[in-house]
Amino acid sequence: MRISPRSPRRQRKALYTADSFERRRRMTVLLSRELRRRFHRRSLPLRKGDTVRVLSGSFVGREERVARVDRRDYSVTLDNVTLKAADEKLKPLALRPGHLVITRLNLSDAWRRRALKVSEEEVTPEERGVVPEAEEETPAEPAGAPETPVAKTEGEAAGADTESPSTGAPTSEEKPEAEETPKPRRPRKKAAKAAPAPDPEEDA
Repeated sequence: MRISPRSPRRQRKALYTADSFERRRRMTVLLSRELRRRFHRRSLPLRKGDTVRVLSGSFVGREERVARVDRRDYSVTLDNVTLKAADEKLKPLALRPGHLVITRLNLSDAWRRRALKVSEEEVTPEERGVVPEAEEETPAEPAGAPETPVAKTEGEAAGADTESPSTGAPTSEEKPEAEETPKPRRPRKKAAKAAPAPDPEEDA
């Protein structure tokens, strides 16, 4: 008995034994209506850098950038589309190409531009993958009167002469003389109290 080429067994075998070029063709994604009118194509193989919209699942309606295309598992990973694992860590959620639609193409590759017959003038900076950074305008300094040098007093001028240019400490030649230590004072002797004078009336 001859097995039909459309039998599920042959289809699964062709899916798992396909080479990289065939897997790329199988991972084609539909284009949005705006891209269909612009490029006159209905679908296109997905690649990293494209922006897609999720059509089903818990992230339906979200538009994110393609972070990774896994041809081995026929899955796609998007930015900011994660799932909490058992160890409370966020891991990227793998999606199937059939649940996506392309809303913006990555045209940084010259081969892809030639395949779509797009001139370089028609390609926008976002499609090239280059985001123009706004130049930060530095605030201009207010034009004020120039600062006038302040005249130093005699004490400041004298202090500046004695300081060294590197550390600002007085030089060894101009160190102030050491102050004389005060001598210890001797304790004063207490004067003996004089005896009271005898009363003349008692003698009489």
